[in-house]
This record gives sequence, C-alpha cells and structure tokens, in this order.
Amino acid sequence: MNLKQAGSGAEVDERLAALLTNANAVRAITAAVEGTIGPKGLDTMLVDRFGEVIITNDGVTILDKMDVNHPAAKMLINIAKAQQAEVGDGTTTATIMAGGLVAEGVNQVLRGVPVARVIEGVRYGVARAIEEIKRRGRKVTDLNDPVLRNIAMIAGREHADIADLVVAAARLIGAEKLCEPNFKLSDIITAEEGAENEVFMGVIVDKERMNKEMPEELTDVKVLVIDDALEPEEIGDEALSTESGFKRYIELQDEFKRNVRKIVELGVRLVLVDRGVHDDADEILTDAGVMVIQRVPAKDLRRAAEHTGARMMKRTGLKKDLADIEKYLGYAERVYEDEKLEHVRILGGQGKPMATILVGAATEEVVGERERIAKDAASSVQAAIKGGYVPGGGACEIAIARAVEKAREEIKGMAAYGVDCVTNALKRPLAQIVENAGFNPLEKVEEVIAAQAAKGSDSLGIDCDTGEVADMLERGVVDPVPVKLHAIKAAGEVAVAILRIDTIIKKKEEGAAAGKTAASSDAAGMPDF
Repeated sequence: MNLKQAGSGAEVDERLAALLTNANAVRAITAAVEGTIGPKGLDTMLVDRFGEVIITNDGVTILDKMDVNHPAAKMLINIAKAQQAEVGDGTTTATIMAGGLVAEGVNQVLRGVPVARVIEGVRYGVARAIEEIKRRGRKVTDLNDPVLRNIAMIAGREHADIADLVVAAARLIGAEKLCEPNFKLSDIITAEEGAENEVFMGVIVDKERMNKEMPEELTDVKVLVIDDALEPEEIGDEALSTESGFKRYIELQDEFKRNVRKIVELGVRLVLVDRGVHDDADEILTDAGVMVIQRVPAKDLRRAAEHTGARMMKRTGLKKDLADIEKYLGYAERVYEDEKLEHVRILGGQGKPMATILVGAATEEVVGERERIAKDAASSVQAAIKGGYVPGGGACEIAIARAVEKAREEIKGMAAYGVDCVTNALKRPLAQIVENAGFNPLEKVEEVIAAQAAKGSDSLGIDCDTGEVADMLERGVVDPVPVKLHAIKAAGEVAVAILRIDTIIKKKEEGAAAGKTAASSDAAGMPDF
C-alpha cells in the first residue's frame, strides 16, 4: 500500500468513527434485551449497588434500569420508553428492529453506499412496512372474541390468571370507554402482596384511615375531596410576636374549626385529603364518625373524585356557604378499609364508572413483576380493540419483509440498499424468537419465507416447541396492530437519527461546572479543544 492509499484509508476510518461507535453502543443495548423475546425467552437480573434485585424479562424495565452513559444508547432507550408510553407494549421488538436497522445500515455504508442513500431507502422501506401492517390488520368487533384472551396471554407471558383478569375488566368497562384517547386500561391495575386476583367496579385508595377510632366501613356515603392540606392558614413567626398577629392567629384557628364543622353539618362521611390533616380537624371528624384519609397519592385522589363525582376543592373552599360546598360533594354506595391489604375501597360511585384490576402476588419480590405483566397485557388488549391485530410470533414481520423486498424494484439507485436494511431488520424478531427457543435462526427464517410464499399466507411462523412451521392465527399467537406500527415507526426514526450522526463533539461546560472543568484540565495539562 502506498502513502496516498494509507492516508485515504485513515480518512475513511476517521469519517466512520462516529457511526461505528454509535453502532457498537446500540448493539450492546440490543444484546441486553434480545434474549427475553418469545415464549422461550429468559429473564434478566438487575442489581444495584445496594444489592437490590429486579428479575424481569420486560424490555422497557431492563432498559430503564440499566446504567447507560453513551448518548446513542440513550437514544435507543428513549425510543423504547416512547413505545411504552404510546402503546404500553412491544418495547423489545422495537429495540431489536432498531438495532437491526442500525447494524444493517452500517454494513451498507462500509460497503461504500453513501449514508444519505441508505437513509433514503430506510425511510422508504419503513413507510411501505407501515402501509402493509395497516392493510393486514384484522378488526376486533366483539369483546367476547377469544382473540382478546390470546392477546392478553401473549403480552402477559402466558400468565392465564392475569389474562383472564384483564379481559374481564375490558368487558366490564366496554369498548366505548376503551377507545377514548385519554383512557388507559393499564392505569387501573394494582398488584399487592397477599391479595386475591379480583376485578371490581370501584377504586382503591392505597392508604389506611387516619386513625382506628374512625369507622371501618360506611354505606350511602357523601364524599369530600380536598386537593390541599386540611389545616388552618399559617401566620409567619414575626407576625405571631405581635399582639395583633397573635389575635389574628386565634381568629384563624377558630375559623378553621367552624369550617371543619361544616363538613359534619353536610353529612359528609368520607374525606380524602391530598396532604396533612390538623389535630383539631382529626378530633372533630373522628367524634362525628367521619372516615378521613390523609396524604392520598395524586392518582388515587383523581380517580376517587372521578368515580364519586366529587369536585376537588382547596381548604379555602370550606369558607363558602353550605349550599356552595354541597356542590363539590360526591357519593359512593360503600366505602371500607381492607386491613389485611392496608387500603380503602370506594364502590358504587355516582360519577364515572371505574373498574379496578387487583393482581395478587405471593411475595413482595414478585409484586412489581406481576404488575408489569398485567400492564403489558392490558395495554395490548386495549390496543387490539382500538386498532385490530395481526399474526404474532414474528410471522407478520416476515410477510411484511417479503412485501418490502418486492417494493425494492420501485426505487432507483443506491437507495435500494437502504430498503434491504428494512427487509433484514424485519426478519430479526422471528430470528431472535427461534434462536431463544434453541433453533437455527437462518434455517427457520428461510423455512417461514418459503412456506408463506408457497401458501400465500402471512400467518405462518415457527412453533417454538417443535421447530415446525405453524399457523400463528390457529395457535392464537397474535399481536395488536398499534404495537407493530409504533415499533416499526420508532425503530426507523432512531435508526435514521443515529445514521445521520457524522461527528461527535463534547460540549463545553457552562457556569460553575466550566470553571471546575477548566481548572482540572489545566492541572492535568489537557489541551483546549
């Protein structure tokens, strides 16, 4: 090799340094979750510096809890979080496909394909893939369709008890509510150690009554929700040191007691408070047989208000006339404390119908994982009701890959190599699923491609027990359309973003941090950049 050639090679290596560094970071993140996908996927143990352990195969949990510093790796993790926030499932699939797109894109660039052409092809291929998924979706027209339980089973990692709970809740709530943009079925799930699996109309407040002298159970209950502290207005220490200030303090204390007695006069039996409750209020309300729950979590406070039809008020609202305060009250048929589970249930509210899914767990260690599993199942069931479903197990992705491969002929020039990236990335989920099941991924992917082409079916995949080609729809292996759509879209977006990065430059520090950095740099003899 002459000097000119050597210099040229060095320039190429330097030009691709950022791309290769980012690709390696993405590969490391993908490797962390790919072993969890599919029915034979295994768990990951996450351990912190205090020895706390989480055992899970939930992709977004693994990614969220990983100690990651590389910016490209963080981009991939953020895509997984966005997938979770949008549809609640499919994070592992999105991560694997994004990793596949980046890896394939780098391979094409190393072959000499310009990055701009690769990106052009990737965008075209992803757009075609999205069109194909929408075209192949099957609608859910009946909440009693057995396909919903199949979806819950797949997303719920074969936990039949959780799948049954989720489907029962979906039927209880109804399709109209499930299709509302701001309603998330996963939000009504709570898991508790020692609880029995249960679905009921009502809400749980994850707190106990303020003291044991208050009633444990109530019926025909007027409810007051205070989004504030139930305490007198405060006076500064300087004001208290004056005679007028102390007089004002006494007046506020008396006014506060009068306002609390209004609650009793209105016949309120349950008071939910966002923050603390003053001792005077505690005494007055306990003597009147009112159940008070203080420091209620914001989510529980909101759900309780919606279910009972109560309007949240501030403590200053108690200064109003009785007739005005009455307008803020809600109603529930029954309220009681479950002492074993240390929470309060509010049932039969006159506001919005609210269902709760209570998932039981045998030990404290599995509570979090059982809740994550139930939330995945609930999110998938709701997504299928909203947007339909397609064959799962990687079968649909193979069918789409075949369609994208045919569309490659429609694009001219070197952008076709970018389309190849999408085709190969779409094969990754099935390849990883069968590899986790102990089979040769190359062999099984080709078997599925050939079988789908021969039979004209998009539902043929691999039975992970036998390794034989099987119809995923007949086996009940299905995935929601919105999960697939968002996974492919998210994978395409992060892959393009990473492929577009040509240079990595460390930002200068600003403010006080900059002075410390400069001082340490001078001390170490580091050059400025």
